[in-house]
Amino acid sequence: MAAKIGTVPRERFRPPAIRFPNPILTKSLPTSRAQRLMPTSLRQPDGVVAVIPRVGRLLVIRRSSTVVAPRAWCFPGGALEPGEDQPAALRRELCEELGVPVEPVHLLWRSVTPWDVSLAWWLARLGEGATPTPNPAEVEDYRWCAPDEMASLEGLLASNRAFLAALAAGEIDLDLSS
Repeated sequence: MAAKIGTVPRERFRPPAIRFPNPILTKSLPTSRAQRLMPTSLRQPDGVVAVIPRVGRLLVIRRSSTVVAPRAWCFPGGALEPGEDQPAALRRELCEELGVPVEPVHLLWRSVTPWDVSLAWWLARLGEGATPTPNPAEVEDYRWCAPDEMASLEGLLASNRAFLAALAAGEIDLDLSS
């Protein structure tokens, strides 16, 4: 005679479905689809963003006309390469875009763009005495802007507006005085 669990015979008992993360689902779908189904806090980021404050202002770049989102204003950063960790990607991207060394300090925020790109937003510090020098293949210009000035830039990326809104709402702990 089969043992019973509650009132259901053991051979007919099925455990409840695993909701999230489901390793079978994760392995059976392409990575981007599996990641899209995951909560933001569990997703591996597709890109990193450097938030670099300096005396009440934030470093913002204007992308060149030859890259994705041409001539848009945004924080510096970019895509992770295979096998690259977030701090290494941040250092590489800032070197490529602005020719400056940076020190990633800590993760500030995470988001997913309207185009389903998962971003990790990092507080970073420029190397001692570093002055940004835009790489014209990637960056047309750069500025130091107060958050309200940055929010008023025409062509600011939506993800950057979301970051500034979260900052204004007190959801992000960022000291702009340094």
